[in-house]
Amino acid sequence: MTAQVCDALAYAHNHGIVHRDIKPANIMILKNGLVKVTDFGIARATASSKTRTGVIKGTPYYMSPEQISGMKVDGRSDIFSLGIVFYQLLTGELPFGGENLAAIMYQITTVEPEPPTKHNPKIYKAAVAILNRALEKSLETRYQNAKQMGDHLRLLAQKLDELKGKAKAQEA
Repeated sequence: MTAQVCDALAYAHNHGIVHRDIKPANIMILKNGLVKVTDFGIARATASSKTRTGVIKGTPYYMSPEQISGMKVDGRSDIFSLGIVFYQLLTGELPFGGENLAAIMYQITTVEPEPPTKHNPKIYKAAVAILNRALEKSLETRYQNAKQMGDHLRLLAQKLDELKGKAKAQEA
């Protein structure tokens, strides 16, 4: 599912659009199993994606550090937000929290999230590596585009399918 969101984001980003509000409510699973990203209501063209000072665009729990700081955002901001959704999918918890908006913003911009394995010890190390790279606070060390993240997620899924196939073959 997360890889399909990466596909949708890659398409939007390749057309100069940054979503700026990736969150579970904006990710729909269709009856045929395909994923659709919805609500491009605050999406902006990459060339004009700087938020005016004092204006918050997005859902605070899912915002990237650069969104919170009012910096110009690009596709890497959507990747950070998708990383938050991925963390929540894997653990059932949000990686950044707080009693109020200021506390949430502080967490996102300065604090590393708890390791997801603290909430779910069954998460594979490769999934944690993908998650950690998506949640990098530095734009330079975060995934540079959604296709990269999607490719890594698909490779992980392929390897897990191969392991399951080998395990079933050994049982037979």
